[in-house]
Amino acid sequence: MERLKLVLQYFQSNSESISNVICIILALVSVKLYTSFDFNCPCLPQYNKLYSLGVMIVPPIILFFLGVLVNRHTGIMMDEWMRPVGNRTKNPAAVKYLFSAMLQRALLAPMVWILVTLLDGKIFICAFSLSVDPALFSGLPNNTGLDVIKIMAKVPCKEDIIFRNSSFRKAVTRYVRCYSQAIGWSVLLFLIVLGAIGRIVKPCIDDHGTFLQTRYWSNYLDVEQKLFDETCVLHARDFARKCVVQFFEDMREDAVIRLPYPAFITNTKEEWQDEEEERLHGISKQEQMDQLLNKWYYSKPELDVTRIAYRPRTSVTWEDRDGKPLFSDV
Repeated sequence: MERLKLVLQYFQSNSESISNVICIILALVSVKLYTSFDFNCPCLPQYNKLYSLGVMIVPPIILFFLGVLVNRHTGIMMDEWMRPVGNRTKNPAAVKYLFSAMLQRALLAPMVWILVTLLDGKIFICAFSLSVDPALFSGLPNNTGLDVIKIMAKVPCKEDIIFRNSSFRKAVTRYVRCYSQAIGWSVLLFLIVLGAIGRIVKPCIDDHGTFLQTRYWSNYLDVEQKLFDETCVLHARDFARKCVVQFFEDMREDAVIRLPYPAFITNTKEEWQDEEEERLHGISKQEQMDQLLNKWYYSKPELDVTRIAYRPRTSVTWEDRDGKPLFSDV
């Protein structure tokens, strides 16, 4: 149980790991969708290739945009790219890094779909059975009254009556499936080799220090947005609590109850109120909150935490009846 909690805490604190898990799940979903999808070729010359290429291309496009949609880096990248400059300059290197990370994860599920369709071969057979030269194989049905194009278009339909007890369809199907699997394995090999070369060559070309800076500020943008959202949620909860309590307090009638002060109570009412004001960060009106949110978007704070050393303090000056200051409390 403790290990499970540690794993959950790790994923909650690491958006990159969450994105990787989501992309893997999408890839597995694409495989499951394909295996549960009952592909039926129309077996018509004018529709075979169109339908097959549609099944091979349209689902990957849907999976790609779905991967872009569920990727957290997409929102962070767009926020950094579209935001006004304000007090902080934009970071094009971080935007490129986030775009690259988003693109790689979004392409995983579509590539899995395409590879599975190529290795399976059914869609490829439906699309390109018309392109096969029937003279390469024996046993072409000649007594059907159909031309060669229509006969070749019916090759994917094994239940068709013209191919009953015929070895021609099996030979053509096996021939086209071999091409499909060869293309699939070639694409997979190319992607693996390309990734390996990129991993080996990249440290030799790029400046590692610049890469570390880019990755740091990309992670910073993610963490900053997450902390801002969490702080807004906490502030909204405290603000709502104060509004609700204030509403109920307004409904009460004045009453005076005299009780002995308990010795174990150390916090006075003023101290509790000061603690609530601290959690609200001095923002107690809707106009103030709207102004703060607008300032966060249009003028994000500069990346200089030395300014946090100074915090505004409240000073109370006690005066006599003539207005002369007696002493001050800070």
